[in-house]
Amino acid sequence: MTLWTHLEAEAATLGEASQAFTLNGISIDTRTLKEGDLFVALQGDNRDGHAFVRAAFDAKAGAAMVTHSPEGVKGPLLTVGHTQRGLEDLARASRARSHAKIVAVTGSAGKTTTKEILRLAFNALGRTHASAASHNNHWGVPLSLASMPRDTEFGIFEVGMNHFGELRNLVSFVEPHVALVTTIAPAHLEFFGTCEAIADAKSEIFEGLLPGGVALIPADSPYAARLKARAGQAHVSRIVSFGEKGDARLISFAPDGEGMRVKADILGRLVDVYVGAPGAHIAQNVAGALAAVAVLEGDVLNAAASLKNFAALQGRGARFAAGGIQVIDESYNANPASMAAALALLGDSPNKTNGRKIAVLGDMLEMGEGGQVHHAGLAAPIEANKVDLVFASGPLMKALWDALPASRRGAYAENSQALAPQVMAALQPGDTVLVKGSNGARMSVIIDALRTKA
Repeated sequence: MTLWTHLEAEAATLGEASQAFTLNGISIDTRTLKEGDLFVALQGDNRDGHAFVRAAFDAKAGAAMVTHSPEGVKGPLLTVGHTQRGLEDLARASRARSHAKIVAVTGSAGKTTTKEILRLAFNALGRTHASAASHNNHWGVPLSLASMPRDTEFGIFEVGMNHFGELRNLVSFVEPHVALVTTIAPAHLEFFGTCEAIADAKSEIFEGLLPGGVALIPADSPYAARLKARAGQAHVSRIVSFGEKGDARLISFAPDGEGMRVKADILGRLVDVYVGAPGAHIAQNVAGALAAVAVLEGDVLNAAASLKNFAALQGRGARFAAGGIQVIDESYNANPASMAAALALLGDSPNKTNGRKIAVLGDMLEMGEGGQVHHAGLAAPIEANKVDLVFASGPLMKALWDALPASRRGAYAENSQALAPQVMAALQPGDTVLVKGSNGARMSVIIDALRTKA
């Protein structure tokens, strides 16, 4: 089914098409562009997409959205006043023509994982479109919306932020029927200062709800009451909580093979389901996702049954074996809450060989003035989860290193590249290794080193 015709694109953007075209998708990156896509030449601080229009047509783009015709380029062009605005215009037009039920997801941690749980759950009920990867920012949200097929029945969109007002703007494109907040935790403290401020910023998602829409709030969060109050200020007519104390109540969860067995009472419907990845944080978000299905009057049992196919994402809990070593890849991002959840996952990992449980940790960034305190505080969950050995990298992780007893110290280095050979030299068959840190800490260097042993 055609995503956009040149006439529809012209009407949405007030642009001018150089010739007729039809489009199958939208791309802002020639490396992932597919035949028939519209290439949007976004202009950033360090790069101008117009320089890649020729490469887009070499990759068989259906057309390119531009502000001017690049020299020597031949192919259908949609000329607009500003390409970011043009992408946003397509997003708004896509949302306006859609009859889909829409869910928006935000939170300090677990957004992408919950989005993928929702994708699976709703896909069991009808044609579902969801944000790709972690496309949750000023270009990712409109790109995801503008790419939504016109026959979509359920749309799932991840929405992120790192300053006040950003989420308010993004959710105005999405106009969800359901807004789900996964958790509130000390992330982006550098920009917000307190978790109360983070809760306030995340609660902007409720302002975009359509009339009659539902706010889904984590019942077990210390900030649940604040989120509920903010939803009330946004005139949300229905507020539903999820978690161990929630309206959608998580009864229990227990490891089961590579995944876990989750029992929950989803607004009066008892669910006993196998989920293809373990973890308390995942169990909580399963309850939230199934609550979204319930409030949209979907078949909760069919949606739950689909979660056997869920697998933890690369960089967000995905596992692999490397030369007799079990690896938990949490290298994509980190804050104190997600660190604690990951350490709990390591602590609960089955160990049939009596091997060691090892944490390889990089800096949690954007922690603000209290960064060292938050890093040193990780010593408590490390102790609680009986982690045998810790390897740490980065200036902030030095605070954790100093707080650890000598018996738990593996090695410390200023960066992940310097730490990698020390980790590799110390590992033994039978060990289970968790690798986690903020994306900027480049803990993927450790993952890449481990993959060479796979």
